[in-house]
Parts: sequence; C-alpha cells; structure tokens
Amino acid sequence: MRPDTRSPFRRRMLMLGLALVVGLAVWFWGPLNAYAKTASAYGARVACSCRYIGGRALGDCKKDFEAGMELVMLSEDAAARSVTARFPLLASQTATYRPGLGCQLEPWQD
Repeated sequence: MRPDTRSPFRRRMLMLGLALVVGLAVWFWGPLNAYAKTASAYGARVACSCRYIGGRALGDCKKDFEAGMELVMLSEDAAARSVTARFPLLASQTATYRPGLGCQLEPWQD
C-alpha cells in the first residue's frame, strides 16, 4: 500500500488558509466593528420609526434599509415599544418609541 503523499501538502494549505482568514479578521476588525455598530444603530432607528410611527409590520420595515444591510436582523418588544437590530456576533442596538419624542436610540455600550 502506497502512503498518501498529498496529506502534508493539504494540511499546510489548510493551515495557511486559516492563518490568512485570522490575519484578515484582525486587520479589518476596527472597520468591521464600526460598520456593525453603525448598521445596527441605523437599522434600529429606521425600523422603530417604520413600526411605531408609520404603523407598518416589522417585516415590511426591512424594505427601508440601505443596500448592504442584509445581515441586520430585527426583533421587537411590543410592551416596551422598542426595536432591536443585531449585526450577527458583533453589535446590537435598540431604539425605543417615546410619545412626543419619536424613536430614540439607547446609549451605546462600549
């Protein structure tokens, strides 16, 4: 039986690919994190206004998002009249409707 000579090559390529992905994540962490915070804040504010001022269904409010915001997920707390927008694994922001003031973002937790 002949030993598999491709196994060490595959292992090296896998390790190189993994190192590249980790390196890119570290390099772009700042801009990616800032984008996630901004996208979640924008999403919460727009969806809260759409839901509680416009009276539309929460699922319909995603139509108002800008291009590139497909990863932002929305959830609603009807009792608190608030909408939370989440960018997976990176950021979350909540906007609450207050009569006479409209939808206001909760302070950021850094």
